Amino acid sequence: MSVVDFFGSNVFNVRAMRMSKHLTTCDVNALATLMKVGGKIDPALAERVANAVREWALEKGVTHYCHWFQPQTGATAEKHDAFLWFDKQGQPIERFTGPDLLQSEPDASSFPSGGMRSTFEARGYTGWDPSSPLFIVENDTGKTLYIPSVFVSYHGETLDFKTPLLRSIESLSKETTRTLALLGEKNITHTTVSVGVEQEFFVVDKKHILNRPDLMLSGRSVFGKSPAKGQELEDHYFGSIPSRVQAFLSEFEVELYKLGVPLKTRHNEVAPGQFEVAPIFESANIASDHNEVLKECFFKAWICDVIT
Repeated sequence: MSVVDFFGSNVFNVRAMRMSKHLTTCDVNALATLMKVGGKIDPALAERVANAVREWALEKGVTHYCHWFQPQTGATAEKHDAFLWFDKQGQPIERFTGPDLLQSEPDASSFPSGGMRSTFEARGYTGWDPSSPLFIVENDTGKTLYIPSVFVSYHGETLDFKTPLLRSIESLSKETTRTLALLGEKNITHTTVSVGVEQEFFVVDKKHILNRPDLMLSGRSVFGKSPAKGQELEDHYFGSIPSRVQAFLSEFEVELYKLGVPLKTRHNEVAPGQFEVAPIFESANIASDHNEVLKECFFKAWICDVIT
């Protein structure tokens, strides 16, 4: 099967929006504008999007949804909620509304920004970021709808890493359009920032991992000594990719392609056992989210392999 046949198949992108009976052409165009230049989300539009997303997700076997955000921990966070609800007659239904899409209220007291406040005073709110598309994460036990979100306090203070990024992109667009206007380009109203985030990593045989408590407990090397040759091992750089590593990368790429991550390049890096993957450049905010998705896929692959 060609990559283009399944690329983004687990992403609620513009193509999926156009196929939904719940969204009109005007709705899709409004969402496309929100994704590109931002703006205020109309509650009525959010309700129609929620209906479209629910139908799309349920058709794919999704049972839960979560607002996926990036607190000040260096990792992502998620709180899963089931689509399960009850109607007025007490019968079970699957519900997902506009307010469910727009906002959630995870407890902020246990994050670095929570401080010494008690739980009820350390409220945090996640809000849907429409500039980054919703996507479905699959695993052996089920499927979950992920809603990329910002994380802020009751009074709007930043509690995450996504909000400063969005604000910096907006500020940069404002200043670049202002500068371009001074240079005579007065018809430009918005500029974008593109990023291609590469990832370098080491692939270690499972039998060696199991003999290293530091790798087992922390996922990184804590003790040991420097190798006889390290980054200067030039004969490994751009060398032939070992067959076992290539098999891993091929399987890894399929999962990321389904999530819309545009991986383009893979190759050996300089150090022994070191490799790299790199994507096609895309919008900075989406590129940042895709980088987090990529790291989570690496982590889940590592956990599953070590446990099994």
